[in-house]
Amino acid sequence: FQDRAMMKTMSGGNCTLNVPAKNSYRMVVLGASRVGKSSIVSRFLNGRFEDQYTPTIEDFHRKVYNIRGDMYQLDILDTSGNHPFPAMRRLSILTGDVFILVFSLDNRESFDEVKRLQKQILEVKSCLKNKTKESADLPMVICGNKNDHSEILRKVRSDEGENLVSSDENCAYFEVSAKKNTNVDEMFYVLFSMAKLPHEMSPSLHRKISIQYGDTFQQKSFRMRRVKDMDAYGMISPFARRPSVNSDLKYIKSKVLREGQSREREKCTIQ
Repeated sequence: FQDRAMMKTMSGGNCTLNVPAKNSYRMVVLGASRVGKSSIVSRFLNGRFEDQYTPTIEDFHRKVYNIRGDMYQLDILDTSGNHPFPAMRRLSILTGDVFILVFSLDNRESFDEVKRLQKQILEVKSCLKNKTKESADLPMVICGNKNDHSEILRKVRSDEGENLVSSDENCAYFEVSAKKNTNVDEMFYVLFSMAKLPHEMSPSLHRKISIQYGDTFQQKSFRMRRVKDMDAYGMISPFARRPSVNSDLKYIKSKVLREGQSREREKCTIQ
């Protein structure tokens, strides 16, 4: 993850988009295998649902926005449900700004995994927060997917999910269906609201723009012809690559070191 003291640059085709560091965010999607993490990401990015299941090792996506003339960048890390590399998962948590924890309503074990993940995120981010004096706010959505299935198949009650978020105003619970696209837009709207990000970053509140408009995308006078002006546009970068582990480590190190060299610190391990 590039140092946010610098300007973020997204290159695609013939265009280069500069996004202020303060407007660049990473969303991390976590959960057990086969719960629908990638399907939710696909709904967010493309409005589509893929029937065929393909195990995720780790997928990285980037979306940039022009919202009333201001540029924003959202990097999305879709993680593996198997967690073959625990240190990588902890590093993903350390570099995340907003989180979506996904379980399947018909799978009790996946719900138990979300509870473990929620605890781990709070512990890891608390360690970093103590070193950097970051805000205590940690926007997070716990998402029960597959609510289109019969109630007979349900293994997790709604009140159990709601209990996980009841004591934290920056954490919300939603039951969704990536397949039927039920409550997905609402979930992202609430997540971005908790993170104090523009509502227009939600899937249904901006105009989707092709990469062919990249050259004029960041201009404050940017307007699409033949469509109603929404003052909010989003574009997926087709060439985005996940920043290297070394970049992520340098980013975390820079955040800690910026707080001053004189103060003694505890180690915040990622092993």
